[in-house]
Amino acid sequence: MSECYKNSLILVGMPGAGKSTIGLLLAKHLAKDFVDTDLLIQLRAGKTLDDILREQGYLKLRALEEEVLLATDYPNHVIATGGSAVYSDKGMQHLKQFGPVVFLDVTQAELEQRIHNMETRGIAKHPSQSFSDLFLERRDLYMRYADVIIDGNHKTLDQLADEIIYWEAENYAAMDA
Repeated sequence: MSECYKNSLILVGMPGAGKSTIGLLLAKHLAKDFVDTDLLIQLRAGKTLDDILREQGYLKLRALEEEVLLATDYPNHVIATGGSAVYSDKGMQHLKQFGPVVFLDVTQAELEQRIHNMETRGIAKHPSQSFSDLFLERRDLYMRYADVIIDGNHKTLDQLADEIIYWEAENYAAMDA
């Protein structure tokens, strides 16, 4: 695939990092389409993420997520991935064909303040796994796939969007031409 095809932005990070919210803002500013893979999973399954987890388990949710990641081409998009997208190497390699992976890095303490519906949010984790263990496990995966790491702590949405837009312009704008 040619480098000029890499005109999308892929957002990864923990639940509560702001991927969907920032993604919409970025799509508007960059005149790109927006897609939230969590919504695509729910449309495909006809159920909420929480229902999938309760009825079929976290491994089924991750399998559905991989199917969604591989099923679509995403040129000229801002893509907000589910927090567990990084468990699928195939899915992440597919997404990386379309653009850089932006890791919204938020501390565990900040995430715990932001997430008020931890039990019903639809977080794909083993039932016995603590949020702290999940955070540490996933952070390594986010770092592995990231082309850039954006500190998402204590910044406004506009500040985060501006930082990502600036990074993209400096590193990928020439490829869009």
